Amino acid sequence: MTQLGEAIARYHKLLEAEPYKDLAWAHELQARMKAQNLVLGGKPVSPVLRPHFITRRQYTNLVKAAESLVNAVDRVETMAINSPALMSRMEMLPAEKMLASVDPKYPYFAVTSLLDTHLHNGTLRFAQFNPNTPTGVAYNDALADLFMDAPPMKEFRKRYSLERLPGMKFLLQAILKAYKEYGGKNKRPNIAILEFKHAFNGTETGESGLIAEYFKREGLQTEIVAPEQLEYRNNVLRRGEFAIDLVFRRIKVHEFLMRYDLTHPLLRAYREGTVCVVNNFRSELTQKKAFFDLLTDDNLTASFPAVEKKAIRDFVPWTRVVSTAKTTYQDEKVDLPDFILKNRTKLVLRPNDDSADQHSFHGAQTDDTRWEKALKTALRNPYVVQEVVEPVYDMFPLLQYGHLEMRKMRIDLHPHTYLGKVHGCSSWLTAVTSSGFSTLAGVAPTFILESK
Repeated sequence: MTQLGEAIARYHKLLEAEPYKDLAWAHELQARMKAQNLVLGGKPVSPVLRPHFITRRQYTNLVKAAESLVNAVDRVETMAINSPALMSRMEMLPAEKMLASVDPKYPYFAVTSLLDTHLHNGTLRFAQFNPNTPTGVAYNDALADLFMDAPPMKEFRKRYSLERLPGMKFLLQAILKAYKEYGGKNKRPNIAILEFKHAFNGTETGESGLIAEYFKREGLQTEIVAPEQLEYRNNVLRRGEFAIDLVFRRIKVHEFLMRYDLTHPLLRAYREGTVCVVNNFRSELTQKKAFFDLLTDDNLTASFPAVEKKAIRDFVPWTRVVSTAKTTYQDEKVDLPDFILKNRTKLVLRPNDDSADQHSFHGAQTDDTRWEKALKTALRNPYVVQEVVEPVYDMFPLLQYGHLEMRKMRIDLHPHTYLGKVHGCSSWLTAVTSSGFSTLAGVAPTFILESK
């Protein structure tokens, strides 16, 4: 058993011993989450009773790989912005292309981002690049403090050293640097955190609320704003009397354009350069699954530094936009539809945009007839085919109906990047079910673990 495996087993064993059989500490932990607004859908944001542990070596390797990949992503984005042919391969809406052509007035494509990562022992694979606010950054910081104070963790820490992986201060530093390079004049800009109103709760008060509170503590006037609350007059974007210098965007462009057109106040202000938007709309290129088509195209990346090409080759799944075309796979020429049909078990078909109207098809979970039908769907709509990235699982203790229960959870590790540098990470856990769907999911605080 590895050192990490031994540590996890020891933690689980602790929960079986006195005084932790009495689950008052677990109820208290969840009560403190709710009291501090660490909730999703009214439930505690962390469904589990232990953190996710990674080793120093794992974290070091993760940082090196992620930063190399982010550099490569920036290079491909620069190439795409300057090439109509590459932009057409991204399967973007005309409005998305127009917004991508607007100069955001600062040089970064993604000020903040996260990588959806599968980390298992010494193996590492990146499943997706997400150029949005790192979901979990505020939750992770707050949960780390709560878990550190939990009685089993205090006992566990007598034997192991745990290092927090904070991110909030780096998040704020990054967006303020982007604002300064944009040409912002205010030392303490007014910030609007932009997201959709929720059907029953108004504007989300979970993680966005935590971020807003942190910004306010740092002396910045901050409000959570929905798109319909914005207006643009006299060259100032505002919500009522609140004049906005910097928009911290937590809405995907694709979802925004499904509801609003290019005359929306935010887009008018952005196009006229009177408001700084973080992340800017160019970052949305990497939101498309088709971006990995460009990233894994050896013809495009041939001149990249060796370390970046290695990161792509070792950690990024081969991806192609589904079409009736010839392509390459492991240096061999293949007919793409024929290749997809013959290699069902190691492939997945994904919609180019995350959408409730379109679904992914996992070849290993279908038979040949349904796979052929899925391919026809993918050929008619913007889809990509991608090598399967094997999920990572582990057992976690949960508080279920007043009892301690061990459940198998899928782990998606999210390193957070700010201006191309990794500062911390969080972990998203999802319970494994026979149907493949589960509402039992949430954030686990992530710690670097070392023996004392």
